Parts: sequence; structure tokens; C-alpha cells
Amino acid sequence: MSWLHDTLVGFDLETTGTDPAESRIVTAALVEAEGGEVVRERDWLADPGVAIPDEAAAIHGIVTDRAVAEGRPAAEVAEEVAAALCEYWRAGVPVVVFNASFDLSLLSAELRRYGLPSLEQRLGGRAPGPVLDPLAVDRAVDRYRKGSRTLQSACAVYGVELADAHRAGSDALAALHVALALGRKYPQEVGGLDPAELHTRQVGWYAAWATGLQEWLRKKDPHAVVNVDWPTRAAVG
Repeated sequence: MSWLHDTLVGFDLETTGTDPAESRIVTAALVEAEGGEVVRERDWLADPGVAIPDEAAAIHGIVTDRAVAEGRPAAEVAEEVAAALCEYWRAGVPVVVFNASFDLSLLSAELRRYGLPSLEQRLGGRAPGPVLDPLAVDRAVDRYRKGSRTLQSACAVYGVELADAHRAGSDALAALHVALALGRKYPQEVGGLDPAELHTRQVGWYAAWATGLQEWLRKKDPHAVVNVDWPTRAAVG
């Protein structure tokens, strides 16, 4: 049977910034669904240990004072999120992460920051997975579509409702539904593949996209570098 009918888990972070090596977790969510129907949701609010920039707070709505007053220590949040993710991966459950190379790299950097076991260590030395990244898949199966590739735009393209954007739980669920829509629309390239095979293909798809972007950027900046690693960036942290 296709993974479209099985258990999937959506994962999302809201953070202090856009650099996965330096930014910190503010909120996190895991949404477990079967056939697209939610069966469990877990949310975390962290005290990131640094001030939340105004521009980040304007996006996700969490200001520093609230994070300090209501959030749990960042190390505890990173530990619990990593443990939960690895529990799913050990069971073979695909984790859906829109722009996985950001969220999973940031989580990996947080684990290193607090001296916690890495995702790979928790998985007995193997890489995290299976991961399903709707952004990586969408870029591969609809390469020439113009316009942005944000989660909001993907939801519009694939007919997915996104209520309360930039709340981690809402974004995680929306990403999961975009993944299902991609699987239904592209059964040969996406929906009909085993999750492990789909994960492997995304490694190649992402590397091809990153290489192409780097070539384009180097027309103006010969030193431009785009990291080709997916679903985590090996050089982060």
C-alpha cells in the first residue's frame, strides 16, 4: 500500500532567525496523522536563551518576554523533540518537513549546542529518515512553475487550507497535507514510491536544485556557495 494511507508525522519549528547554525528554537510541533486525519499533536514553547528579534516575533507572534515567562529550557525542548522524531524514524514512519534542510539542521545545531546526542547517534549511526520534504519534491516534479515556493504558495497550488500560518502546529499539518496532495497528483514520481526510495530520490533532487542555484548565483558572485546536503546540512553548527 502507498504511504498516502499510512501514518505520517508533520514537523515544524518557529525560530529566532533564518540561519540554522545560529538561530534558536522558539516553538516546535509534531502532528501525527493517518490518511491525513490528525490523531495526535504535540507542541513545545522554548525559552531560546537569547532575545527574539522583532522581525521574527512579527512572523510567529512569540516575543522574548513570553518565551522567558512561559517557555521551557531550550535544551529540554531540543531533547524531547529529537527523541520524539527518532522514535518515529525507528518505527519507519515518514516525517514530513517543509524545507527540511532548515528545520532539521537547526535542530541538529541545537543538540550540539547543548551537548546532547545527535539525531544520527540516536539512530545507531544512520542518517535521519525517512523524511518527506514537500518543498524538495515540488521543485523536482514541477520545475518550471514560476512564483514563490513558500508553504503558503504550495498550499494555494495544491488546494490545501493553511489556517493560522506560522503557528508550528498549523504549518506542520499544512505541510503534511501538501505532501499527500503531491503524492496523489504524481503517483509515479512520488505517491507510489516506498518512503525509503522517495527519501533517496529527494537527496538527489535537492542536490541538483542546489547545484543549479549555485551556478546561477555565480554569474554575479563567483564565490557563491549553496549547500547541497539534505535533509540536514553537514556543515551547520
